[in-house]
Amino acid sequence: MIYSVDVQITAPVTDTEVTDRVADAIRNIFPEAEVTEQPGELLATTHQVDHFSELLHEQAILDTARGQFFEHRDGTVVEFDLKKQAAFQGVVNFSVGNPDELGDIHVRMRVTEPSVDEFVDFVAPPTEDGRPVEPRDEN
Repeated sequence: MIYSVDVQITAPVTDTEVTDRVADAIRNIFPEAEVTEQPGELLATTHQVDHFSELLHEQAILDTARGQFFEHRDGTVVEFDLKKQAAFQGVVNFSVGNPDELGDIHVRMRVTEPSVDEFVDFVAPPTEDGRPVEPRDEN
């Protein structure tokens, strides 16, 4: 599938954290992200979500991801938060409720093409008995 998405990622960096480790956490989920440092936070951008989608499939959390995407959708924008520590380990763990003490990684995806619904179906397809209803084309 060809898609067009602008992904903006922000993560606070506290005085007790190593900036490079927070950057690694972002890149472990979004390897193509270009990370820049601002006072007290990291900003990153990417247009690629393939690795993120692969992690959702590997971790078998497609239904959880779909719930987060649709719950936090506003028009063509999907937003969600991820736990920093899990991301540092290369694991997607959605942050719900109160933010982590060190802050969460905030992800904002603005979808241009296709529709948001089609994009979500590509990144985290609907499942039946925990398996994607339509197998992904791995070409």
